[in-house]
This record gives sequence, C-alpha cells and structure tokens, in this order.
Amino acid sequence: MKFSCVYIEEEVRTADRVGEILERVKDTPLVTIERFGEVFNRKSQNFRLQKANPALILARKEGRRVLEAPPGYGFTSGPSFYFSHMLNCVYDCRYCFLQGMYRSSNYVLFCNYEEFSEDILNSANCLDNPVFYSGYDCDSLALEPVSKFVDYFVRWFALHPGLTLELRTKSTQVRDLLEIDSARNCVVAMSFTPQEIHQRWEHRVPSIEKRLDALVRLQRRGWPVALRFEPLIYMEGFQHDYEQLFHQVFSRLDADRLHSVSTGLFRMPKNFYRNIAAIYPDEELFSRQTTQQNGVVTQPEAREQELLDYVQKLLFRYLDKRKYYHCA
Repeated sequence: MKFSCVYIEEEVRTADRVGEILERVKDTPLVTIERFGEVFNRKSQNFRLQKANPALILARKEGRRVLEAPPGYGFTSGPSFYFSHMLNCVYDCRYCFLQGMYRSSNYVLFCNYEEFSEDILNSANCLDNPVFYSGYDCDSLALEPVSKFVDYFVRWFALHPGLTLELRTKSTQVRDLLEIDSARNCVVAMSFTPQEIHQRWEHRVPSIEKRLDALVRLQRRGWPVALRFEPLIYMEGFQHDYEQLFHQVFSRLDADRLHSVSTGLFRMPKNFYRNIAAIYPDEELFSRQTTQQNGVVTQPEAREQELLDYVQKLLFRYLDKRKYYHCA
C-alpha cells in the first residue's frame, strides 16, 4: 500500500512496532510531528482530494481507548465494548459516516497495542463473556499488511478465552489468520450489500465473490465467521437484488456453521450527513428523500419497513432464526 508520506508522533518514534511498520513502507517520506491532531484536525482540508493520495499517521492513543458499545449494536445483550486502533478507512463507501465525521481522509494508526489490551482487560473485569468490537472507525483487516493489528490482537484474545473479539471488515486480507490456529473467541464479520449498491457506492471494496472466497477459506480452517448485511438501502427492484445476493452467499458458505447474521438500516447523524452531501453534491444518494428524528437521518419509514420485512423473510429461507439479529 502506498502513502503520500508517513507522519510520526515524536512520542512513538523509537517504538519497536513503529520501526517494524516503517520497514513495510520503505521509500515513503517521513515527517516527525508532536501530536497527530496537528495534521489530522487542521482546518481547510479537502477530504475528497486527500482521499486519492492519503498519508499514514503513526500515533499513540491517549485517554479512553475502550468504550461501551451503543445498545443493540452487536450480537449479544450482555456487556459489549468497542475500540478503534485506527481512524479512517482505506475504502471509499459513499454511505460511510466517517467521511462526515473527520476533516481529514489520512489514516491514523495507533501503535500502542499493549495499552489497548490492558484497557480491554480492565473493562472486562468481573464481567461474564464480554464482547469487544473492532472496526467501528476503520476496517479491521484492510491495513493488516502494514499494521499487523490482527496478528497481535487475535493471538492476544486467544490467550483470554473468556473474552470475545469481533473483527468487522470488507477486506480479503486474511493471510495472517490463515497462518495461525483458529481462535473460537475471534469472529470475522464480513459486511455485504447487493451488487448494485456495491458497484455504485462501495469504491475500492473487493468484489462480493472475492470476499466470499476469503470467508470460505476461513470457515474451512475453523474460524467463526459472521455476515453483516448493512446498510440496507432502498432501491427499486431490491427484491431481485437481495435474492441474487443471498443465493450467491449461501451457495458458498455453510449456514449451519455461521456464528451470526445481522441486518442494519441506513442511519447517520444529521451533521455528518450534511458534511458528506457538501463533499459530494452531485451524488444521487444524498439527493433522496430522507427523514430526521433525534438528529439522525434515515430513509422514509414506510420504505425502510418494506425493505427490512422482505430481507428478513428471504433470509430465513437460508438461516436458522436463532443466528439472526437486527442491529438497532
């Protein structure tokens, strides 16, 4: 993966992990900075132009590294948390809230993995079977050849079988997982949308077939894999689109061995939605009729319900309902 340059916080400049990362991005210009915010948060940045040639920022995550997950976010009603080792995503999905959340499209990689794992242990203290979700502010696997995030954290979670890790991704970067023994408490959750949505709005994302190839290989090696059908976006002819998608997916994967399957509707904070619409003023997705409630932009309720009802009914032809949840 190519970067326009690598910014390095002075505090982590001599860390072993940073040195290993720099070996993987040789011949990239290096710039030392005091704190990542001076690059990432500066005003008057053009997200759209920067996305074509982003920089990598190596930093230390301070403050709260592990946060409680919102109600209804995951596959359990028990204690759940999320953590972000990275800010921004290598992919360019038009519907992604990150484009409205951050001024910069550069990638911030927090390199203090050991401090993250300490905080995960502290968050899990005295809790029964807590779940930790990775991939909220980034894609868990997409930068793996550079970050080796999965290589570290999957091995770490394997040593703590009372904890569960979900790696949310659209990436096919599964080599590091295939080279180690499967960990029953580490779930690889792949996101899918129908081909029409993928082609129109999921730029740089690997094809559906390539993502399925990666999941098939993981499933055969004993890894728990999960499916996340989200966001559900209303399109004319969505019935055919989801029939085609589910046939494609469930003809390749063993539904009985899936960890879980979920759906999630399109949701975005009003301010983020407005910011993205300003970046892409000609994008049809942001000229559609929407509704707002409690500061969140959604699709019209009647269309949402029609879409969700159909998708769930179709999904249950392939899947045991006990494996399914709808992300609130």
